[in-house]
Amino acid sequence: MKHRVLLPGLLALVLLFAACSPPPPLRDDTLLQDTSLITDNEDCSAPCWRGITPGVTPWNDALTILEDDTTLENVTVQEDDESPVKVAEFQQQGGSPCCQMFTDEAGENVKVIFLRVAPTVSLGEMIEVQGDPTYLVGSQYSDDQAVINLIYPEKSLVIYAFVAGTQAALSESSEVVGILYMTLEDMDLLIKTNSLHAWTGYDTYQAYDTSEFEVTPSVTLTPTPSGE
Repeated sequence: MKHRVLLPGLLALVLLFAACSPPPPLRDDTLLQDTSLITDNEDCSAPCWRGITPGVTPWNDALTILEDDTTLENVTVQEDDESPVKVAEFQQQGGSPCCQMFTDEAGENVKVIFLRVAPTVSLGEMIEVQGDPTYLVGSQYSDDQAVINLIYPEKSLVIYAFVAGTQAALSESSEVVGILYMTLEDMDLLIKTNSLHAWTGYDTYQAYDTSEFEVTPSVTLTPTPSGE
């Protein structure tokens, strides 16, 4: 099987549920209600989300934005005494846990925003506004659930589109179920450390999965020894 992937050092959608059995449904109406991908907002376009831009927005400012957002609740921060990195978790008012925001290694600025979203935006609608992705790669989640990870390097954006298992096809009606915003540096690292297919339009999961990769890793990450 091909190496599955996505973000070295970051949480990808599939990995968030690797320990769950049986896995929860990827399409869930109680997750974040967010249509910002199909809204033409010049003041806050990807990778900006609700006024927060990875690599730019200070952590404390971003945390205030989340806490002041009346559509969100349960904004909680996790910290580790051995690391300056912080993680904020939050969810839709009255909804299920869905979302995370990470600091950079210094704990000063936002580094990553990860959102699990309710399936209210179709891939066709998203592409009409955001344009075609540059790369993609598939990730199997369960026998009847999979995601296609759509990568926009220039926007530092990854979109997770749902497909009904590895035998299904990606289409205009496929639902967006996750969004990942990151820094330009992390996007560059993603591309240099993963095998990716070039976007050639709507097709089946299998068609992409069995095709040759157009991008292969040019950098190998060296794991940090335990205790360092």
